[in-house]
Amino acid sequence: MQLFYNATVTIATKELTFSREESKHITKVLRKKEGHVLHITNGIGDLFSGEITFATPNKCIASITHLKHLSPKDYSVHLVVAPTKMNDRYEWFLEKATEIGVDEITPIICDHSERKTIKNERFDRILQSAMKQSLQLFLPKLNPAISFREFMLLKHPEQRFIAHCEKTSKKSFKNSIESNKDIMILIGPEGDFSSKEIEQALQNNFIPVMLGNTRLRTETAAIVATHSIAFINE
Repeated sequence: MQLFYNATVTIATKELTFSREESKHITKVLRKKEGHVLHITNGIGDLFSGEITFATPNKCIASITHLKHLSPKDYSVHLVVAPTKMNDRYEWFLEKATEIGVDEITPIICDHSERKTIKNERFDRILQSAMKQSLQLFLPKLNPAISFREFMLLKHPEQRFIAHCEKTSKKSFKNSIESNKDIMILIGPEGDFSSKEIEQALQNNFIPVMLGNTRLRTETAAIVATHSIAFINE
């Protein structure tokens, strides 16, 4: 199944006009014509069927029928991950985390961060592409980048963890996860969280955890964490 994404589609939508870029993809790449059926999601749990009524490379129109609605799962997964020095590594993380199952992502700027700005528009496109590729009906929420100190002032779920590399007492992440409960984990930059940041997280009741016996890159640690959560909640 080829899945399309359009945030404006609702159960009240009767007809959808695709963008010029999508119309060209539909007619030239997928070779779809009038009468062919497409599948569309709005990223909030709905799946629609769209029968093409007009098809040219510049404009494609479909008659819309609502097929089903999925309710969100019983828990949410929030990954708070520092941007990596190489942008493509963070993009890889976004793609794979979406495929595995993540609900919310916050880029966090830390004392040791080498990259302090991100391009949300590009990251959003990657999330959309990964959602469609993995045939999911929920688009992860991507928050604006925020500093570590500002983030600590926000409200956090009961299950909240920080993964760091300092040689202090830490618990096993996979053994600390409680199923069917909202969960958040902080993953630091290549230079790790600073001691001050770790202390601040502990003061805010974040549980220090390890993700394995080896030292992991930022993006790898984030994927390991995502998979561990999905595995425990199967």
